[in-house]
Amino acid sequence: MGNLTNNRLRVGVVLGGMSSEREISLESGRNIYMNLDSQKYEGVAIFMDGQGHLWEIPLPLLVQNTTADIETRLNEAKRISYEALKERVDFVYIGLHGKYGEDGCFQGFLELLGIPYSGSGVLASAVGMDKHITRRILAAAELKVPKYLLVATKDWQTNPQAISGLVEDTLGYPCVVKPTREGCSTGLAVVRQPEKLPAAVEAAFAWDNAVLVEELLRGMEVTCGVIGNEEPMALLPSQTPPKGDFLTIEEKFLPGEGVNITPAPLPAEMLKKIQETMVAAYKVLGIKVYARIDGFVVDGEVVITEPNTLPGMTPSTVIFHQAAEAGMSPSQFIDRIIQLSLEAHAKKKGPLA
Repeated sequence: MGNLTNNRLRVGVVLGGMSSEREISLESGRNIYMNLDSQKYEGVAIFMDGQGHLWEIPLPLLVQNTTADIETRLNEAKRISYEALKERVDFVYIGLHGKYGEDGCFQGFLELLGIPYSGSGVLASAVGMDKHITRRILAAAELKVPKYLLVATKDWQTNPQAISGLVEDTLGYPCVVKPTREGCSTGLAVVRQPEKLPAAVEAAFAWDNAVLVEELLRGMEVTCGVIGNEEPMALLPSQTPPKGDFLTIEEKFLPGEGVNITPAPLPAEMLKKIQETMVAAYKVLGIKVYARIDGFVVDGEVVITEPNTLPGMTPSTVIFHQAAEAGMSPSQFIDRIIQLSLEAHAKKKGPLA
Protein backbone atom coordinates (compact mmCIF):
# COMPACT_ATOMS: atom_id res chain seq x y z
CA MET A 1 0.00 0.00 0.00
CA GLY A 2 1.21 3.53 -0.66
CA ASN A 3 2.18 5.84 -3.47
CA LEU A 4 4.40 3.77 -5.74
CA THR A 5 6.40 6.79 -6.90
CA ASN A 6 7.90 7.54 -3.49
CA ASN A 7 6.66 4.72 -1.23
CA ARG A 8 4.87 7.12 1.13
CA LEU A 9 1.40 6.33 2.37
CA ARG A 10 -1.12 8.72 0.83
CA VAL A 11 -3.11 10.10 3.75
CA GLY A 12 -6.31 11.91 2.93
CA VAL A 13 -7.14 14.31 5.77
CA VAL A 14 -10.88 14.97 5.62
CA LEU A 15 -12.09 18.18 7.26
CA GLY A 16 -15.09 20.51 7.29
CA GLY A 17 -18.30 18.51 7.09
CA MET A 18 -21.98 19.07 7.75
CA SER A 19 -22.17 19.34 11.54
CA SER A 20 -22.27 22.17 14.05
CA GLU A 21 -18.58 21.45 14.65
CA ARG A 22 -17.34 22.08 11.11
CA GLU A 23 -15.17 25.08 12.05
CA ILE A 24 -13.37 23.07 14.73
CA SER A 25 -12.99 20.29 12.15
CA LEU A 26 -11.23 22.76 9.86
CA GLU A 27 -8.80 23.65 12.66
CA SER A 28 -8.26 19.98 13.55
CA GLY A 29 -7.81 18.81 9.98
CA ARG A 30 -5.41 21.61 9.13
CA ASN A 31 -3.29 20.78 12.17
CA ILE A 32 -3.29 17.05 11.36
CA TYR A 33 -2.24 17.78 7.77
CA MET A 34 0.56 20.14 8.84
CA ASN A 35 1.93 17.61 11.35
CA LEU A 36 2.07 14.57 9.07
CA ASP A 37 5.57 13.09 8.92
CA SER A 38 6.57 14.00 5.36
CA GLN A 39 9.11 11.16 5.30
CA LYS A 40 6.35 8.58 5.74
CA TYR A 41 3.19 10.22 4.47
CA GLU A 42 1.96 12.22 1.52
CA GLY A 43 -0.83 14.43 2.79
CA VAL A 44 -3.94 15.08 0.71
CA ALA A 45 -6.26 17.78 2.09
CA ILE A 46 -9.89 16.87 1.42
CA PHE A 47 -12.68 19.29 2.26
CA MET A 48 -16.24 18.09 2.85
CA ASP A 49 -18.66 20.88 2.02
CA GLY A 50 -22.04 21.52 3.63
CA GLN A 51 -23.74 19.14 1.21
CA GLY A 52 -21.32 16.29 1.84
CA HIS A 53 -19.36 16.67 -1.40
CA LEU A 54 -15.62 16.01 -1.27
CA TRP A 55 -13.00 18.35 -2.73
CA GLU A 56 -9.24 18.06 -2.88
CA ILE A 57 -8.06 21.51 -1.86
CA PRO A 58 -4.68 23.21 -2.35
CA LEU A 59 -2.76 24.86 0.48
CA PRO A 60 -4.18 28.39 -0.12
CA LEU A 61 -7.66 27.02 0.61
CA LEU A 62 -6.55 24.88 3.54
CA VAL A 63 -5.32 27.97 5.40
CA GLN A 64 -8.58 29.92 4.96
CA ASN A 65 -10.17 31.16 8.19
CA THR A 66 -13.57 29.48 7.88
CA THR A 67 -15.35 26.74 5.97
CA ALA A 68 -17.47 29.46 4.34
CA ASP A 69 -14.28 31.08 3.04
CA ILE A 70 -13.25 27.78 1.49
CA GLU A 71 -16.65 27.24 -0.09
CA THR A 72 -16.45 30.58 -1.90
CA ARG A 73 -13.22 29.41 -3.59
CA LEU A 74 -14.06 25.83 -4.52
CA ASN A 75 -13.48 26.74 -8.17
CA GLU A 76 -9.80 26.41 -7.19
CA ALA A 77 -10.38 22.89 -5.83
CA LYS A 78 -10.84 19.53 -7.50
CA ARG A 79 -14.09 17.67 -6.88
CA ILE A 80 -13.57 14.02 -5.90
CA SER A 81 -16.40 11.56 -6.37
CA TYR A 82 -16.92 9.15 -3.52
CA GLU A 83 -16.10 6.22 -5.78
CA ALA A 84 -12.81 7.81 -6.87
CA LEU A 85 -11.53 8.44 -3.35
CA LYS A 86 -9.77 5.07 -3.19
CA GLU A 87 -7.76 5.95 -6.31
CA ARG A 88 -6.43 9.10 -4.63
CA VAL A 89 -5.65 7.97 -1.06
CA ASP A 90 -4.52 4.83 0.78
CA PHE A 91 -5.73 5.92 4.22
CA VAL A 92 -8.17 8.50 5.54
CA TYR A 93 -7.42 10.48 8.67
CA ILE A 94 -10.86 11.65 9.75
CA GLY A 95 -10.62 15.25 10.93
CA LEU A 96 -14.41 15.56 10.99
CA HIS A 97 -16.34 16.09 14.24
CA GLY A 98 -19.98 15.62 15.13
CA LYS A 99 -22.84 14.30 13.04
CA TYR A 100 -22.07 12.47 9.79
CA GLY A 101 -18.34 12.42 10.59
CA GLU A 102 -17.88 11.13 14.12
CA ASP A 103 -21.03 9.05 14.48
CA GLY A 104 -20.34 6.04 12.25
CA CYS A 105 -21.81 7.45 9.02
CA PHE A 106 -18.50 8.36 7.38
CA GLN A 107 -16.84 5.28 8.84
CA GLY A 108 -19.46 3.09 7.18
CA PHE A 109 -18.88 4.81 3.87
CA LEU A 110 -15.14 4.17 4.09
CA GLU A 111 -15.81 0.53 4.98
CA LEU A 112 -17.83 0.15 1.79
CA LEU A 113 -14.94 1.64 -0.20
CA GLY A 114 -12.39 -0.55 1.57
CA ILE A 115 -10.29 2.39 2.77
CA PRO A 116 -8.71 2.13 6.25
CA TYR A 117 -9.30 5.15 8.45
CA SER A 118 -8.36 6.67 11.79
CA GLY A 119 -10.17 5.91 15.01
CA SER A 120 -13.04 3.69 15.98
CA GLY A 121 -15.29 1.65 13.71
CA VAL A 122 -18.96 2.03 12.86
CA LEU A 123 -20.52 0.69 16.06
CA ALA A 124 -18.26 2.36 18.63
CA SER A 125 -18.47 5.66 16.74
CA ALA A 126 -22.28 5.56 16.69
CA VAL A 127 -22.51 4.56 20.35
CA GLY A 128 -19.96 7.17 21.43
CA MET A 129 -21.93 9.94 19.74
CA ASP A 130 -25.17 9.05 21.50
CA LYS A 131 -24.91 10.15 25.13
CA HIS A 132 -27.99 8.19 26.21
CA ILE A 133 -26.82 4.87 24.76
CA THR A 134 -23.29 5.48 26.04
CA ARG A 135 -24.56 6.01 29.58
CA ARG A 136 -26.76 2.93 29.53
CA ILE A 137 -23.75 0.82 28.54
CA LEU A 138 -21.45 2.43 31.10
CA ALA A 139 -24.02 2.10 33.88
CA ALA A 140 -24.55 -1.57 33.01
CA ALA A 141 -20.79 -2.02 33.47
CA GLU A 142 -21.10 -0.33 36.91
CA LEU A 143 -19.23 2.78 35.85
CA LYS A 144 -20.58 6.02 37.26
CA VAL A 145 -22.51 8.44 35.03
CA PRO A 146 -24.58 11.53 35.90
CA LYS A 147 -28.19 11.12 36.97
CA TYR A 148 -30.33 12.10 34.00
CA LEU A 149 -33.68 11.90 32.23
CA LEU A 150 -34.12 11.26 28.51
CA VAL A 151 -36.80 13.49 27.00
CA ALA A 152 -38.18 12.60 23.56
CA THR A 153 -39.83 15.20 21.35
CA LYS A 154 -43.20 13.43 21.36
CA ASP A 155 -43.27 13.14 25.15
CA TRP A 156 -42.38 16.80 25.61
CA GLN A 157 -45.03 17.93 23.13
CA THR A 158 -47.65 15.70 24.78
CA ASN A 159 -47.09 16.64 28.41
CA PRO A 160 -44.32 19.14 29.17
CA GLN A 161 -45.75 19.81 32.63
CA ALA A 162 -45.33 16.17 33.66
CA ILE A 163 -41.73 16.14 32.47
CA SER A 164 -41.00 19.43 34.23
CA GLY A 165 -42.38 17.93 37.43
CA LEU A 166 -40.26 14.82 36.99
CA VAL A 167 -37.15 16.95 36.53
CA GLU A 168 -37.89 18.85 39.72
CA ASP A 169 -38.60 15.67 41.70
CA THR A 170 -35.67 13.55 40.49
CA LEU A 171 -32.91 16.01 39.56
CA GLY A 172 -33.76 19.39 41.02
CA TYR A 173 -32.15 22.68 40.09
CA PRO A 174 -29.73 23.69 38.77
CA CYS A 175 -29.70 21.05 36.03
CA VAL A 176 -28.13 20.70 32.60
CA VAL A 177 -30.00 20.34 29.30
CA LYS A 178 -28.24 19.07 26.17
CA PRO A 179 -29.02 17.27 22.88
CA THR A 180 -28.23 13.56 22.89
CA ARG A 181 -25.99 13.63 19.80
CA GLU A 182 -24.13 16.93 19.71
CA GLY A 183 -20.71 17.92 20.97
CA CYS A 184 -18.72 21.03 21.80
CA SER A 185 -21.43 22.32 24.15
CA THR A 186 -23.83 22.85 21.21
CA GLY A 187 -27.38 23.35 22.46
CA LEU A 188 -26.24 23.02 26.08
CA ALA A 189 -27.74 25.11 28.86
CA VAL A 190 -27.53 25.23 32.63
CA VAL A 191 -31.04 25.79 34.02
CA ARG A 192 -31.32 27.31 37.49
CA GLN A 193 -35.07 27.95 37.78
CA PRO A 194 -38.01 25.73 36.75
CA GLU A 195 -39.50 28.43 34.55
CA LYS A 196 -36.34 28.43 32.41
CA LEU A 197 -36.56 24.72 31.60
CA PRO A 198 -39.00 24.86 28.63
CA ALA A 199 -36.87 27.33 26.66
CA ALA A 200 -33.73 25.27 27.25
CA VAL A 201 -35.43 22.04 26.20
CA GLU A 202 -36.90 23.63 23.07
CA ALA A 203 -33.47 25.04 22.14
CA ALA A 204 -31.89 21.59 22.52
CA PHE A 205 -34.63 20.06 20.34
CA ALA A 206 -33.38 22.26 17.50
CA TRP A 207 -30.45 19.82 17.29
CA ASP A 208 -31.99 16.41 17.94
CA ASN A 209 -35.24 14.53 18.56
CA ALA A 210 -34.19 13.65 22.09
CA VAL A 211 -32.46 15.63 24.82
CA LEU A 212 -30.91 14.82 28.16
CA VAL A 213 -31.74 16.66 31.35
CA GLU A 214 -29.09 15.79 33.90
CA GLU A 215 -27.77 16.75 37.29
CA LEU A 216 -25.26 19.59 37.44
CA LEU A 217 -22.11 17.91 38.68
CA ARG A 218 -20.10 19.79 41.27
CA GLY A 219 -16.47 18.78 41.33
CA MET A 220 -13.33 18.97 39.23
CA GLU A 221 -13.94 18.66 35.48
CA VAL A 222 -11.33 16.38 33.94
CA THR A 223 -10.54 14.81 30.60
CA CYS A 224 -8.26 11.91 29.75
CA GLY A 225 -6.87 10.69 26.45
CA VAL A 226 -6.70 6.95 25.90
CA ILE A 227 -4.73 5.33 23.08
CA GLY A 228 -4.44 1.74 21.88
CA ASN A 229 -6.39 -1.25 20.62
CA GLU A 230 -6.32 -4.52 22.61
CA GLU A 231 -4.19 -3.01 25.39
CA PRO A 232 -5.13 0.67 25.61
CA MET A 233 -3.24 3.04 27.86
CA ALA A 234 -4.42 6.25 29.44
CA LEU A 235 -2.49 9.47 29.11
CA LEU A 236 -2.17 11.83 32.06
CA PRO A 237 -5.57 13.37 32.89
CA SER A 238 -6.06 17.12 32.63
CA GLN A 239 -8.23 19.51 34.53
CA THR A 240 -10.40 21.70 32.27
CA PRO A 241 -11.86 24.44 34.49
CA PRO A 242 -14.60 26.47 32.74
CA LYS A 243 -14.84 30.23 33.00
CA GLY A 244 -18.61 30.02 33.37
CA ASP A 245 -21.14 27.24 33.94
CA PHE A 246 -19.61 24.94 31.34
CA LEU A 247 -16.76 24.73 28.84
CA THR A 248 -17.55 26.63 25.67
CA ILE A 249 -16.38 25.54 22.23
CA GLU A 250 -13.88 28.42 22.26
CA GLU A 251 -12.42 27.36 25.62
CA LYS A 252 -12.04 23.79 24.41
CA PHE A 253 -10.21 24.46 21.18
CA LEU A 254 -9.04 28.03 20.58
CA PRO A 255 -5.65 29.24 21.83
CA GLY A 256 -5.80 31.65 24.73
CA GLU A 257 -9.47 30.99 25.46
CA GLY A 258 -9.40 28.06 27.85
CA VAL A 259 -7.21 26.73 30.65
CA ASN A 260 -5.92 23.16 30.55
CA ILE A 261 -3.88 21.93 33.51
CA THR A 262 -1.90 18.77 32.75
CA PRO A 263 -1.62 16.76 34.89
CA ALA A 264 -4.74 17.66 36.84
CA PRO A 265 -3.82 18.95 40.33
CA LEU A 266 -4.88 15.79 42.13
CA PRO A 267 -3.09 13.17 44.26
CA ALA A 268 -1.29 10.44 42.32
CA GLU A 269 -3.80 7.84 43.50
CA MET A 270 -6.71 9.87 42.07
CA LEU A 271 -4.92 10.40 38.76
CA LYS A 272 -4.46 6.65 38.56
CA LYS A 273 -8.12 6.09 39.40
CA ILE A 274 -9.17 8.43 36.60
CA GLN A 275 -6.89 6.59 34.16
CA GLU A 276 -8.21 3.19 35.19
CA THR A 277 -11.81 4.37 34.93
CA MET A 278 -11.33 5.88 31.47
CA VAL A 279 -9.57 2.77 30.17
CA ALA A 280 -12.44 0.65 31.52
CA ALA A 281 -14.96 2.88 29.73
CA TYR A 282 -12.89 2.75 26.52
CA LYS A 283 -12.95 -1.05 26.56
CA VAL A 284 -16.63 -1.36 27.47
CA LEU A 285 -17.62 0.97 24.62
CA GLY A 286 -15.46 -0.91 22.11
CA ILE A 287 -13.42 2.16 21.20
CA LYS A 288 -10.36 1.65 19.00
CA VAL A 289 -7.12 3.56 18.36
CA TYR A 290 -7.73 6.68 20.49
CA ALA A 291 -10.31 8.80 22.24
CA ARG A 292 -10.65 11.50 24.83
CA ILE A 293 -13.06 10.76 27.65
CA ASP A 294 -14.55 13.53 29.75
CA GLY A 295 -15.84 13.44 33.28
CA PHE A 296 -15.80 14.87 36.79
CA VAL A 297 -14.18 13.94 40.05
CA VAL A 298 -16.96 14.24 42.64
CA ASP A 299 -16.36 13.28 46.28
CA GLY A 300 -13.52 10.96 45.33
CA GLU A 301 -15.48 9.22 42.55
CA VAL A 302 -14.97 9.48 38.79
CA VAL A 303 -18.20 10.26 36.94
CA ILE A 304 -18.04 9.86 33.16
CA THR A 305 -19.93 12.38 31.06
CA GLU A 306 -19.01 11.39 27.49
CA PRO A 307 -16.38 9.90 25.18
CA ASN A 308 -15.00 11.72 22.15
CA THR A 309 -14.09 9.05 19.60
CA LEU A 310 -12.57 11.65 17.26
CA PRO A 311 -11.23 14.18 19.75
CA GLY A 312 -10.37 17.70 18.69
CA MET A 313 -6.89 17.95 17.20
CA THR A 314 -6.49 21.72 17.08
CA PRO A 315 -3.02 23.06 18.02
CA SER A 316 -4.11 24.07 21.52
CA THR A 317 -6.29 21.07 22.34
CA VAL A 318 -5.63 19.20 25.54
CA ILE A 319 -4.85 15.81 24.01
CA PHE A 320 -1.57 17.16 22.61
CA HIS A 321 -0.62 18.38 26.10
CA GLN A 322 -1.24 14.87 27.40
CA ALA A 323 0.70 13.29 24.54
CA ALA A 324 3.60 15.63 25.28
CA GLU A 325 3.62 14.41 28.89
CA ALA A 326 3.98 10.89 27.44
CA GLY A 327 6.96 12.03 25.35
CA MET A 328 5.19 12.39 22.00
CA SER A 329 5.33 15.45 19.77
CA PRO A 330 2.18 16.24 17.73
CA SER A 331 3.77 14.60 14.68
CA GLN A 332 4.68 11.48 16.66
CA PHE A 333 1.22 11.29 18.21
CA ILE A 334 -0.47 11.52 14.80
CA ASP A 335 1.92 8.90 13.43
CA ARG A 336 1.00 6.60 16.33
CA ILE A 337 -2.69 7.05 15.58
CA ILE A 338 -2.17 6.14 11.92
CA GLN A 339 -0.15 3.06 12.81
CA LEU A 340 -2.70 1.87 15.40
CA SER A 341 -5.48 2.44 12.86
CA LEU A 342 -3.70 0.40 10.19
CA GLU A 343 -3.13 -2.34 12.77
CA ALA A 344 -6.83 -2.41 13.69
CA HIS A 345 -7.94 -2.60 10.06
CA ALA A 346 -5.43 -5.34 9.27
CA LYS A 347 -6.94 -7.53 12.00
CA LYS A 348 -10.65 -6.90 11.39
CA LYS A 349 -13.11 -9.41 10.00
CA GLY A 350 -15.89 -7.49 8.31
CA PRO A 351 -16.21 -3.79 9.15
CA LEU A 352 -14.27 -2.40 12.08
CA ALA A 353 -16.66 -2.63 15.03
